[in-house]
Amino acid sequence: MAKSRTALVIVESPAKARTIEKYLGSGYKVVASMGHLRDLPKSTLGVDIEGGFIPEYVPVKDRADIIDELKRRARSAEFIYLATDPDREGEAISWHLKELLELPDEKTQRVTFNEITKRVVTDSIAKPRALDMDLVDAQQARRILDRIVGYKLSPLLWKKVRRGLSAGRVQSVATRMAVDREREIRAFVPEEYWHLDAELGRIEKPGCFKARYHGDGEKKRELHTEEEVETIKAEVEKSPFEIVSVCRGEKQRSPSPPFITSTLQQEASRRLGMTPRRTMSVAQQLYEGVDIEGEGTVGLITYMRTDSLRISDEALAAARSLIESRYGSEYYYGKPRVFKTRAGAQDAHEAIRPSIVTLTPDRVKKDLTREQYMLYRLIWGRFTASQMANAVYDTMSIDAVSAGHVFRANHSSLRFSGYTAVYEDRSDDEEGIRKPLPDLHEGEIVELQKISAEQQFTQPPARYTEATLIRAMEEKGIGRPSTYAPTISTITAREYVVKEGRNLRPTALGEVITELMEQRFPDIVDLKFTARMEQSLDEIEAGKVSWRGVLNEFYDSFAGELTAAEQALDGTRIKVPDEVSEEVCDICGRHMVVKSGRFGRFLACPGYPECTFTKPLVVEMPGKCPVCGARILKRTSRNGYTFYACENGSRTELVTDEKTAEVTEVRKCGFMSWDVPVKETCPSCGKTMFKLSGRGARKPFCINPDCEAFVPEDKRGHKKKAPTAESAPAVDKQEEKETAKKTTSAKSAAKKAGAAKTTKKSAEKKTTTTRKRTAKTPEGEKK
Repeated sequence: MAKSRTALVIVESPAKARTIEKYLGSGYKVVASMGHLRDLPKSTLGVDIEGGFIPEYVPVKDRADIIDELKRRARSAEFIYLATDPDREGEAISWHLKELLELPDEKTQRVTFNEITKRVVTDSIAKPRALDMDLVDAQQARRILDRIVGYKLSPLLWKKVRRGLSAGRVQSVATRMAVDREREIRAFVPEEYWHLDAELGRIEKPGCFKARYHGDGEKKRELHTEEEVETIKAEVEKSPFEIVSVCRGEKQRSPSPPFITSTLQQEASRRLGMTPRRTMSVAQQLYEGVDIEGEGTVGLITYMRTDSLRISDEALAAARSLIESRYGSEYYYGKPRVFKTRAGAQDAHEAIRPSIVTLTPDRVKKDLTREQYMLYRLIWGRFTASQMANAVYDTMSIDAVSAGHVFRANHSSLRFSGYTAVYEDRSDDEEGIRKPLPDLHEGEIVELQKISAEQQFTQPPARYTEATLIRAMEEKGIGRPSTYAPTISTITAREYVVKEGRNLRPTALGEVITELMEQRFPDIVDLKFTARMEQSLDEIEAGKVSWRGVLNEFYDSFAGELTAAEQALDGTRIKVPDEVSEEVCDICGRHMVVKSGRFGRFLACPGYPECTFTKPLVVEMPGKCPVCGARILKRTSRNGYTFYACENGSRTELVTDEKTAEVTEVRKCGFMSWDVPVKETCPSCGKTMFKLSGRGARKPFCINPDCEAFVPEDKRGHKKKAPTAESAPAVDKQEEKETAKKTTSAKSAAKKAGAAKTTKKSAEKKTTTTRKRTAKTPEGEKK
């Protein structure tokens, strides 16, 4: 039956269909359903709560042709394989296909592919199974739960706050996490502390080094006041430094485990600057298959929605063979590394890894897009490194004592690269960056060359980025691998949070919604409650509890909270306070506020309707303009490219020539750059430094041509020519329109004045000519 010449295989996407059909050959027809074909209706709740949470599924609009085509093919097929993705949602899609297409049990079965390679596809087709209704029920419960929360809460938000808002079981918790972090930042009180560094040198021998104050004796001590620092400085300046300890040792670093969904999204964000949604989109392409020269269409990675660190024995053996042949036997760990999956994980699939580890990134680079290559290189490197030997570092620690005060210097250098030959973590990049320590011995006296103190203050916790928010959600059990990226996209689209650089900052709207939810629906935004709901869904999947029982238990308390909230908020309207910016209205001088419109957020004068001035929302960058010292703003050109300009660079003054009445535009500053300003200043001239745009760490440089540390444009490493005042990229459209409007009006007035002047001159000239002709006429007659 599995070898029927009329077997039909249904997957979700055309790319996946093409790859699988090549593996199965002419005996199978592989078609794509293009995702969900049946779902809850969009315009109504679609769930009969009183009847036992019975869902009302309807065919997805605009998919009638696909449904008819699948029905036609299913009727003529002798056997049908439902081969959607190997997770809850994929199982639910297969079940919906079976119900919608009315597929009989006797000729319909389910197959899953953890990786799309010829071996796995043919093996899976040979071992089909029945639909797993526990998986389907778990997905149904999640869908109905989210529908109830969304459709019951969102209308309340529309009536009491603003139209277009939404609430959700996971998105509301994610918003609260961002708001809670913002509250921590506001409540944070910085504490003063000091660093005290001594530059020490050997007596009559080459070699100097820097040591930092450690404490008194063996006890570590923090310095909190300038008085403490000055006291220690005075004491050590009068007393010699003696080396009391020289410790040499070895430190080993182990590689990180292969990726799961959350860690892949975090690393892709940190290293590649890719959003979680974009990461999953590119990973889907790599999973479904890419045409590789000499190999045909190949699924390059395993399934990318997983929370398991498990690796198959075959993959471990392939990794060992590659490492020993490519790098040498000493680079292999000696035995397969096994990583422990965290408690509570579904463990349904392997970790994310290359399907065929011998397809190295360099080998497939020419067949991949830039994003595909970068992500594949990340996945391949992380997996391969996970089975390699530890990196080995030589360490050295020196303690120097003066007047009872211990100053300590540390250094480490890489002895054996191990797994770092393939993949380096951020911590690995920091190894060995310090200057090597001299070959000192205990009892040696060294002299103090310089002692310097630096005042510091403790910093508040950083705002979440997309990557760190995903990590926090995973740690707290909020959501599952398939929900991380959509959740962050939703709260960003609803403007509950906004991105400032890479950071996520909650808006006033996000804070108002969170406060309302905390007061009226504490369970919905309670982190522990949401985590328990995820555990309940896992128990449904395992067949331990009834999905209707879980929904019934939730709805009993939710319905009571909803009724109480409607009564408490009856007749009230919650106002969202405006976000006041530091920008000043150009017309009336008021501080402008942030508003939202059809095309996103913008700045508006709060004096409306008396004052209607608006302008684009600006992003202020670190540093100051190297030309005039004003702020540097992030701008976007007409073609969508990012550049950086002085706040005066896009402003113009209209100057009218008194003699000719001609109006010209004069820029106030004109500074613009493709390079990114940084907070560091040049040690030579003190002006703001810049770095190349792009992902990853970049070395800053000085662009001041009058500075001795000036780096010419052709030495900075970029191919684009930096914009100048004469060839500047287009600035924000609204500013362009306003400037153009002013210019047009002024030029129009000038044109009219000029035209009147020209008419007057023309008339005078005409009169003169006529007089001349009149004077010549008699003379002509005489001739």
